[in-house]
Amino acid sequence: MTIESINTDYLSECMRLDHINQSDLVNILVSIFQSSYDGIYVADHNGDGIMVNAAYSRITGVKSEELLGKNMTSVVKEGIVSESVTIKVLEKRSSVTIIQSVRDKELLVTGSPVFDKSGKIAYVVTNVRDISDLNQIKSELLHSRKMTDQYINEIEELRKRELIQMHLDGIVAQSQEIMKVFHLARKVAKVDSGVLILGESGVGKEVIVNYIHQESDRSAKPLVKVNCAAIPSHLLESELFGYERGAFTGANSHGKPGLFELAHGGTIFLDEIGDMPIDLQVKLLRVLQEFEIMRVGGTKSIKIDVRVISATHMNLEEMVNKNDFRRDLYYRLNIVPIKVPPLRERKVDIVPLAFYFLNRTNDKNHLNKRFHPEILQFFEEYHWPGNIRELENFIERLAVMTDQDEISVKELPLYMIHSKGYTNSESGKLKETLANVERKMIREQMELSKTTRRAAEALGISQSALVKKMKKLGLTL
Repeated sequence: MTIESINTDYLSECMRLDHINQSDLVNILVSIFQSSYDGIYVADHNGDGIMVNAAYSRITGVKSEELLGKNMTSVVKEGIVSESVTIKVLEKRSSVTIIQSVRDKELLVTGSPVFDKSGKIAYVVTNVRDISDLNQIKSELLHSRKMTDQYINEIEELRKRELIQMHLDGIVAQSQEIMKVFHLARKVAKVDSGVLILGESGVGKEVIVNYIHQESDRSAKPLVKVNCAAIPSHLLESELFGYERGAFTGANSHGKPGLFELAHGGTIFLDEIGDMPIDLQVKLLRVLQEFEIMRVGGTKSIKIDVRVISATHMNLEEMVNKNDFRRDLYYRLNIVPIKVPPLRERKVDIVPLAFYFLNRTNDKNHLNKRFHPEILQFFEEYHWPGNIRELENFIERLAVMTDQDEISVKELPLYMIHSKGYTNSESGKLKETLANVERKMIREQMELSKTTRRAAEALGISQSALVKKMKKLGLTL
């Protein structure tokens, strides 16, 4: 390309040429050409290379002598570049942008035609940029998006757990075992299928019922709870189905609606269904089949719209085999069974539950009790035969009966100490074992919290007490 091909009138609009001669102008343009950060390659109207700057060689790794004087067709055949933007510009007579591979590098290449006065292409100017960094940024962005999606999913899972806690009036539910239970409960809440909740006494079956009702479309209607074991068998029928006036001696003179009627539009929970008398099971089966009841002493049926949830700690299948429970009723109730695991099978819930019950007891009784960290290990190791109900009552008893604000291991009953594997002959080793427990808990908490202040707060002790404890146990700060 020569300076004569450049329109000097145009240049004079862009820069002052008053004191610049043609030779100086050429030097200026060549300096600009060579100092450009982007690679620039120029070919003539035949596609032969006539100019290439240093940036082009830096970006592509192709030396100027590999291009100058060579036609771009042969450059492509030699495999120096994957395809030629110059040839495309000559064919299309317009600017073209492509992704070009040059010696394992991906380049963003734009070719632009330069026309002479007759309208023919005189030169093709190619601008080259290395997009390897852009691809790296793109890869990092995709990775970042994946991580963001993962974080969003984790946050959503945490949000669901928080929602469960809110619905359950603060009852902790964070172990995988219990989360599976609530996932199933959430699924069946939106339908009216019968649910049978199974589990040992005290595992929180009623809590599951509350959650299903609150998540259902019937949440604005009544949730009526019936303990079939607490009502005398001769009164259970009239309690469930109601009675007409004069139905029996002592009956209300105006009659009384039953619990099924009171639950109309909502949910009725039949707890301890295994204790229902066999003769009443027949009448309950008819209610579940026809969704209508007849009051004791009545002569007409009453249509009802209720969701029935039942629960028991008994093995109903064994009762069915022994003819202690009707098989047809069992199948009617057991459409969706939900098994609530005992507390000993979801140990991760024990400590959060203990703190929840302690905080609730403190609020109720205006106390300021706290756990010594070493006591938590004993809570996790104990098998809790009475499940959550036992834990709740036990924590309240500790909080009320302990003289000091800090509840320590010495407040625990012997059966809990022994449950961890200690006998009277081994009691001398208790201090050593407790010290090991303390070391483990402090190390783990320090790894999580990073500072003694946050670790002490999480462990429920003062920072100074934690520092002293760490020095005593030989732990580095």
